[in-house]
Amino acid sequence: MDQLALIVGLLLATVVAVGLGDRLRLPYPVLMLLLAVGLTFIPGFPEFEISPELILPIFLPPLLFATAQKSSWAVFRVRWRTLLLLAVALVVVSTAVVAGAAWLMIPGIGIPAAIALGAMVAPPDPVAVESVAGRVHMPRRLITVLQSEGLFNDAAAIVIFQAAVAATMSGKEVGPEVIPQFVIGAALAVVIGVAMGWLTKFITTLVTSMVARSAVTLVVPFAAYILAEELHASGVVAVVVTALELQRHTRPQDAAERITRTAFWDVVELLATGLAFGLVGLEIRHVIRDEGTAIFGMIGMAVVICVLVFVVRFLWLGLLALTARKRRNLLQPTSPKEVLILTWCGMRGLATLALALALPMTLPDGSDFPARHEILVIACAVLLATLVLPGLTLPWLMRVLDATEDGSHEQDAAKVLAKRAQSAAVAALKDHDLMKELPAEKVTLVKEKMRRLHAELLDGTLQNESVAEKRKRGRELSIAVQTIALDAARQEVVAARNEPGTDPEVADRVLRQLDLRTMSMPD
Repeated sequence: MDQLALIVGLLLATVVAVGLGDRLRLPYPVLMLLLAVGLTFIPGFPEFEISPELILPIFLPPLLFATAQKSSWAVFRVRWRTLLLLAVALVVVSTAVVAGAAWLMIPGIGIPAAIALGAMVAPPDPVAVESVAGRVHMPRRLITVLQSEGLFNDAAAIVIFQAAVAATMSGKEVGPEVIPQFVIGAALAVVIGVAMGWLTKFITTLVTSMVARSAVTLVVPFAAYILAEELHASGVVAVVVTALELQRHTRPQDAAERITRTAFWDVVELLATGLAFGLVGLEIRHVIRDEGTAIFGMIGMAVVICVLVFVVRFLWLGLLALTARKRRNLLQPTSPKEVLILTWCGMRGLATLALALALPMTLPDGSDFPARHEILVIACAVLLATLVLPGLTLPWLMRVLDATEDGSHEQDAAKVLAKRAQSAAVAALKDHDLMKELPAEKVTLVKEKMRRLHAELLDGTLQNESVAEKRKRGRELSIAVQTIALDAARQEVVAARNEPGTDPEVADRVLRQLDLRTMSMPD
């Protein structure tokens, strides 16, 4: 019962942290982490134990799925080079540098165990980045770079970690077989993700309940992750591909389902994020308690590794900025200011903690796992340094660098989409038989509605006529005409969402206004 009460308490604390974060302009995951660490110092506070093998399968699928739903295949087709350089190459470089430093500083750690440490602290957490960056009016282009990196870097880190642990347990070295293992696992995960996306769409066509269709999307990420892991593929990649496939196959006419599903996933993402970072705080306290005063002798090594993590990311992003200028690639950082911001947003989270706790206690011969205590302390130190410090100071940094965005770029993109939606609506009505049945004055009314549609999509208002007025002007015929126009407008925005160069979140915003406009119409 204590365990259940603790979980419920963390969920309630998440809601409070969200409100407090809005007032203080601070990210609520960081507040939850600090709150959980502080609570564990209270005498008599209940203990909470969670198996390391369950941390990633419980939290990664829904949180990755929620983030991936805001993207599209077109984004990755355009940003594939950035994705490889950040989500794979930077993870490898960070792992190598940290492993080298750990091997030099920690007596008896061995190269495989040092590589395991490097893999733990290499991947930034997409959930932390999403919750922090979105609150400080960061330029949309930089947010999409961080999102693209965060959706796939866990896959590379987990493969390296597993290979390093296996080599430590067997007494061998980490060999080049890691590369084909990662490639094959990722390729198989893509196949699984595509199949799960197709299966989900098939199931939703058989289920009539809108609530049940939304609930299916909560089950599917776990199914994709577990199936991929059972087949020795990447569960991370499988979940992301599943989400992208579901978005690719979205139907324009599913307005009510999109509204319901979006609200459903907003709640799931908020509560899961708060609970996850609350549990991270509890686990960090366990590490501090278990290590006791021995931690003080590890502080120096932990500080060095923390600094290296920041420095490696800064230098790598600086190198990308130089190449981006030469190639005029706007999908990478292009200035020292952007390099600093993206470096400061390299926050570690769930994957770092889960991999640290997944370290075996002993080797097959019964001896202790090499430098396990030092590895745990250093991993937790990196997690705290990269999450708490940037999370609390990022708003200040954005103001000092004058890097906040006023949203004009997104507004311009929304105007383009709104104009396309309006044009599609007018074109659909131009030669439709229903228009021929309307009197001249009602044709004028319909055209006025279409002109107003553009403004409604931009400002988010729904200018609906009263029921009495609609009845007065020919209720059924007017509604039928509006339905045709709105269907055409939604079709255009859904198609635009899958086009290269379109920001999926801007398209989702315009599509939401169309969906709300449709839902507000009487049956």
